Amino acid sequence: MMVLGAKGNLPVATAVQYLVVAGGGGAGSDGGGGGGAGGYRTAAGFAVSAGSAITVTVGGGGARGGANGHGNSGTNSVFSSITSAGGGGATGGNDAYDGVASYSGGSGGGGGYARSPSNGAEIGAEGDTPSTSPSQGTGGGDGGAYSGVYRTAGGGGGAGSGGGNGDLGDRTGGNGGNGSTAFDSVVYAGGGGGSTVNGTAGSGGTGGGGAGSDTGTGTAGTTNTGGGGGGGTNNEFGGNGGSGIVIIRYADTFAAASATTGSPTITVSGGFRVYKWTGTGSITF
Repeated sequence: MMVLGAKGNLPVATAVQYLVVAGGGGAGSDGGGGGGAGGYRTAAGFAVSAGSAITVTVGGGGARGGANGHGNSGTNSVFSSITSAGGGGATGGNDAYDGVASYSGGSGGGGGYARSPSNGAEIGAEGDTPSTSPSQGTGGGDGGAYSGVYRTAGGGGGAGSGGGNGDLGDRTGGNGGNGSTAFDSVVYAGGGGGSTVNGTAGSGGTGGGGAGSDTGTGTAGTTNTGGGGGGGTNNEFGGNGGSGIVIIRYADTFAAASATTGSPTITVSGGFRVYKWTGTGSITF
């Protein structure tokens, strides 16, 4: 039997299209890699039921590393049973981290540079952790080996492509991986760029990834894109990760939701009802 909406004679939606982007990872400091982008998940035809509140959680960006420090991973975003994992935090340039991997996550953080010839460069972390189908992200790039005054860090992974490795030959930090374009035509979940010393820092990936730095503090990931933070150069801080976002839409031939919390932005355009959350809330059909 058709379930009618509270207003008029429109039926209640039984399926929606979703976009769930987690918070991006924080970058490493003092020669740090770029933070990994928050996990990116989208699909159509997700079944919903009338009368039951569906929880929406928007993940926060991970904090940048402290002095010489490792960036923190972003936090998960959730819509009903769909969870996108926070982006992996990136390693900093401290000797204690040499040879140590960045954190894995929706996309993996990039590795920082090696500070001494006796210790290895830091390793980019894996993305799509935990694994989803289709993949929610990619891996971060590796930092460069020690080479005197020239040092390069890896970029964080993005939803669409992996982070670049630090390149001592070109003296460039790895670029952040690019994000993916969602059904609202916006690009989300770009990785942060890796830092460098006496070279060119990596750029942030499209979709809110922050640029790495060769002179100071890395750029933060863009708010509500899930972008990873950019790595900070010698004796400087990395950038914070950008917060995530949750968006759903369904045909406007179905009734408006009976209730929402969390103050989502609600629009009706192009034949769809669209609900966009930048903070935690819920929806009831």
